[in-house]
Amino acid sequence: MPAKRAEAPRIRCAIYTRKSTDEGLEQEFNSLDAQREAGEAFIASQRGEGWTCLPDRYDDGGYSGGNMERPALKRLMADIAAGQVDCVVVYKVDRMSRSLLDFARIMGALEKSGISFVSVTQQFNTTSSMGRLTLNILLSFAQFEREIISERTRDKIAATRRKGLWSGGRPVLGYDIDPRGCRLMVNEDEAARVRWIFELYLEHESLISTIRVLDERGWTNKRWTTRKGHVAGGQPFNKHSLHSLLSNVLYRGKITYKAEVYDGEHPAIVDEEVFHRAGELLKRNGATGGKDVRNRFGALLKGLLHCVPCGRAMTHSHTRKNGKRRYRYYVCTGAQKRGWHTCPSKSIPAREIEKFVVDQIRCIGKDPALLAETLEETRAQAQKRIKDLEAERKSLKRDLSRHNAELRKLAGRLATNGTATDRVADLQDRIRAAEQRSTQVREELIALGRELLDEKEVVRALAVFDPAWEMLAPREQAKVIHLLVQRVGYDGGQGTVSVTFHPAGIKMLSHEEMP
Repeated sequence: MPAKRAEAPRIRCAIYTRKSTDEGLEQEFNSLDAQREAGEAFIASQRGEGWTCLPDRYDDGGYSGGNMERPALKRLMADIAAGQVDCVVVYKVDRMSRSLLDFARIMGALEKSGISFVSVTQQFNTTSSMGRLTLNILLSFAQFEREIISERTRDKIAATRRKGLWSGGRPVLGYDIDPRGCRLMVNEDEAARVRWIFELYLEHESLISTIRVLDERGWTNKRWTTRKGHVAGGQPFNKHSLHSLLSNVLYRGKITYKAEVYDGEHPAIVDEEVFHRAGELLKRNGATGGKDVRNRFGALLKGLLHCVPCGRAMTHSHTRKNGKRRYRYYVCTGAQKRGWHTCPSKSIPAREIEKFVVDQIRCIGKDPALLAETLEETRAQAQKRIKDLEAERKSLKRDLSRHNAELRKLAGRLATNGTATDRVADLQDRIRAAEQRSTQVREELIALGRELLDEKEVVRALAVFDPAWEMLAPREQAKVIHLLVQRVGYDGGQGTVSVTFHPAGIKMLSHEEMP
């Protein structure tokens, strides 16, 4: 009687596939399917040796082979550690990794668990020294290829940026990407919004305060539709994203590569002087925490006083004479950074400039010419704000019209094939946000109309201000000044001081008692 043939041991094979980009993965039969089919065919050819293909798929679509941050690879390594795999099959060695160091780690983990490794298109035996040498040579070339591709990509980006062209990336608020590529086109509605954001920050002088206003208006970061039709972006602003917007040189018509700044082909949408002022404020607030930082010495003009010749802020500081008496003063930040010879204003005693501003407030109601000038200026401020709001209201009206038109088109498509559901939901969110902001704009316009001052209201406000001023504590006096005054400009060369008032502050003071 012939001896019974011994059955080959069962070898459980896991097929790992990878593709660096997600392009084409939506196709019915893609690169990952082709790699798996080749692996299954190879395993079938080894059926006589007891090889069987595990049903679990380990597919990493859209993941680089330059690192190990891949979900399917991590899941495969976890199954290997759990003893559920006997052999790993790949189409090519570089599908597992393009980094020699990472591949050595993977092979070390496989050898430790007694797991075989097979490449369908590259035959070698890792149990021999020659096989391991061949494997390392293949991986060295794979890593070399990856590094060459990276270098070419970096060189191409650098050359594109030097020419002032857009080299790709996430679009920014205020610009759209030309469908032909390498160009930025101004989105007029978003560009107006960007300019308003800069003005809001210069007015509030605080990232958190500006974010609060942006949230009230329903303004978010750039929202766009990808080439695949997915909606991306549109998140609310936070300190990081707002800081990035305010410091982005794209808005000056520039473009950067690493530390270099080049002239861009796209037009600027923010005035150079406004961008510079916002940058200086960001630097100062980065060190001091913003205008809401504790005002230890009750500096009345902290955050309000600016050097007219330099266009820079003047910061409050102090020193001691003979170790006893404190001497307070305001100093131009431009003079501090570039040298005293560059600024005609340099510094000014704090008590002197503060007393001058307070005396000016007291004198307004007594001097008809000064009263008329103040009324004209505050009305001009209110009219400018009304003009900006009217422009925003027209922009919102256009957005609503466009969104509703697109929504009607998508409604017809949903009735026939049920697609574009995500886009419909996104449009509904946009319409809701635009309608809410339209209501806020309308209410603010009504409020601004009510805030237009007349002579009697200014006289009434200053009548409240004068007798109560000396009774207030220094910090309370600072709060009142910030309520009334929007900006103080000091020109040391001409010896002049200009005061810009908050219309709403004067209006409020005319109807309420001092704190």
